[in-house]
Amino acid sequence: MPLKTLFLNPPSFENFDGGAGSRWPATREIESYWYPVWLAYPAGMLEDSRLLDAPSHKVTAAETIEICKQYEFLVLFTSTAGWPGDLLLVGKIKEANPAIKIAFVGPPVTVAPARALNDCPHIDFVVRREFDFATVEFANGKPLAEIAGINYRKDGQIVATPDRPPVEDLDAMPHATDIYHRDLDVRRYNVPFLLHPYVSLYTTRGCPAQCTFCLWPQTLSGHPWRKRSADDIVAEMKKAKEYWPFVKEFFFDDDTFNIQKARTIELCEKLKPLGLTWSCTSRVTTDYDTLKAMKDAGCRLMIVGYESGNAQILKNIKKGATVERARQFTKDAHKLGLVIHGDFILGLPGETHDTIRETINFAKELDCETIQVSVAHAFPGTELYEFVKEKGYLTAESMVDDDGHQMAHIEYPGLPADDVIEAVHRFYDEYYFRPKAAFRILYKAAFTKEDRARLYKEAKSFLKLRRERNKWVKAKRRDDANAISAVASAHVGSD
Repeated sequence: MPLKTLFLNPPSFENFDGGAGSRWPATREIESYWYPVWLAYPAGMLEDSRLLDAPSHKVTAAETIEICKQYEFLVLFTSTAGWPGDLLLVGKIKEANPAIKIAFVGPPVTVAPARALNDCPHIDFVVRREFDFATVEFANGKPLAEIAGINYRKDGQIVATPDRPPVEDLDAMPHATDIYHRDLDVRRYNVPFLLHPYVSLYTTRGCPAQCTFCLWPQTLSGHPWRKRSADDIVAEMKKAKEYWPFVKEFFFDDDTFNIQKARTIELCEKLKPLGLTWSCTSRVTTDYDTLKAMKDAGCRLMIVGYESGNAQILKNIKKGATVERARQFTKDAHKLGLVIHGDFILGLPGETHDTIRETINFAKELDCETIQVSVAHAFPGTELYEFVKEKGYLTAESMVDDDGHQMAHIEYPGLPADDVIEAVHRFYDEYYFRPKAAFRILYKAAFTKEDRARLYKEAKSFLKLRRERNKWVKAKRRDDANAISAVASAHVGSD
């Protein structure tokens, strides 16, 4: 029998959408939870294992520690924002169950495996990049020295085994939805722009795009693009439909779902008879014919990373797309009746007050159904991180406040970090208080009781965060003014 194994997305900040399934780990402006898809695959390979998603299921640290007493092996998916809390948690777990073996997986341990082991004596080993088979091999008794892609301690030294090649045969992997059905309550998962309840899964791994800020391809899934067969996906969707007849939407949470036209059209033809409502990620390079095939097969919504309305910024981040192409894509999608949730980022290399204005105007021109405006985060292991660190633009390693919310930690000459935070809220205000956008929201609230309750809750959450961020902006500006005054006084005194 393998070691009795717990796969854990750990408890953290309240409403923290943490590492296991979130490409942008933080406490959301509005409560949201993505599925811990990565952890589901190895959980499906081990008999008597369990997948515990603590944040979405409101499992406390104390409850997690108690659960860990029942297990011999813990696999914890960590994140940059959650790292300090995760170290404290496993210390308590080891106190409660000294015999338990602990492995950390996720971007931080891929980027700095030796540091992870040095920071925390309670971690027995870490797995770099994809961790499915490494964790399963250990649970089945394979010696650490024979497991590829890991770092561990031996005779007081940190040992690294050779890299493990990316998983190629995705059809041979378990179906994530089988593990959701076994271990998770799908009603616990909510993303504001998706229908509730929803279920998400992957149909591919990896992303060939070279975006400098994107965490997953650079630290976990890699750039090589690997796909499941259409038949395997359809088989999983048929089961999922039987598992949860009440689920309103399925979400294909790939790094980029529709990057290959022929494959997307083939899959859509096979999904069409199932009569599903589904959504997905998309790049603006997707053409009209592909979008039409998606719509005909039941696609409702796409998450689209526009990032910026400035052409030079798009080049700076190696987006591989243009503003003109984004406009045409959006027109095509709207013509077909596809809904778009547009993602934008403020504070990317090349950002100025003028480019922020350009992006806000661009977003209003596109007129997506909903938007998300993020502060640029330079995650360790990304090209963006190396750039801002080398240039001296990184003001702090921490990218979240004490509650896990995103905070600006990049500051360019002429663009203070507090101006970026303030611009995020100005962006939301200008976008949603336009008559057209406001009407959409009021229409939903007026005619759907569920939407009315959800929108009210989301508005309260967002306004609370806004107040906290405004306090931070005022405090930072006060501190900056005091620092300038102190320097001036010292200069006058020296004269």
